[in-house]
Amino acid sequence: MLRNHLFTVLLAVLLAVLSVFSLFVGVIDLNLSAIFSGDLEALELLLISRLPRLLAILCTGVGMSVAGLIMQQLCMNKFVSPTTGATISSAQFGILLALLFMPGSTLWGRALFAFTTAVLGTWIFVWFIQRIQFKDVVMVPLVGIMFGNVIGGITNYLAYKYEMTQALSSWLVGHFSLVLRGRYELVYLVVPLVILAFVFANHFNIVGMGKDFSKNLGVPYNLVLFMGLTIAAMITASVVVVVGSISYIGLIVPNVVAMFKGDKIRGTLVDTALFGAVFVLVCDMIGRVVIFPYELPIELIVGILGSLLFIGLLFYRLRHGRKAIRLKPMGSGCATPPTTAGGETI
Repeated sequence: MLRNHLFTVLLAVLLAVLSVFSLFVGVIDLNLSAIFSGDLEALELLLISRLPRLLAILCTGVGMSVAGLIMQQLCMNKFVSPTTGATISSAQFGILLALLFMPGSTLWGRALFAFTTAVLGTWIFVWFIQRIQFKDVVMVPLVGIMFGNVIGGITNYLAYKYEMTQALSSWLVGHFSLVLRGRYELVYLVVPLVILAFVFANHFNIVGMGKDFSKNLGVPYNLVLFMGLTIAAMITASVVVVVGSISYIGLIVPNVVAMFKGDKIRGTLVDTALFGAVFVLVCDMIGRVVIFPYELPIELIVGILGSLLFIGLLFYRLRHGRKAIRLKPMGSGCATPPTTAGGETI
């Protein structure tokens, strides 16, 4: 218990330190003396650019990590996430529809389309998975990736046909360089949605154990399942609309935290949110300094570091005896939970 609390405290302290440090990383120099002396240019830079960027980064890291954790818990599959569940692709499709049918729409207008398509795309993915009789831990995300590629193909076709590729490009690769005051506040929707995830965490745990198990405990399986998926989809869509597509955060972060804290969503939600914010913040700062004064998209940094980290985790599991993954038949959830050779749930 003490070790778990220490892990959470360390993450919180690290996040606070990195957050302050990130405010002073950028092409234009910003220092504490200029801020405290009342320099108008320094204050303007802080309030219009650096602080909004930091808040968007924190909301993105927390939101995408929690969305991935919810989807993995509801589907009982460690490889399901907004990336492998077609949620991000569906949100991008919604943004394209907004650009085509409402070319003069505001950010909130595009968000409405993105919310609708992200929720529908995620629901369809889970509905399809539930109707496959025999499925394993690898098949579920593969189906999601293929479904997402289909949606992405339709999106690209329409973008080329109606000459919208350049307009859509801002949402295909995630970056924080365009985050300014007045253009990012939509991402604040992540906060109430994450709070809802905390409130219903125990229900998500129960639903993840299967339909029969949920009914025995009096939990409305379908209602909680679709509510959880809707929360995850709306979090993803709000992030995509503001900063674009950032893949694999929802896949990598919950798996890393589960290595230390286990799989119960109530016990890992805080740590997942904190570690997700730390991970995205570190990736963003690397993107800002690696080819200074130019900036790399965070999607590129997340892809490289996330892939290396995930491969390292797989080797770690193998080295410590977690070798064979087998399946146990359970209820009618998205997939059966992966277990080790000794029957321990991963």
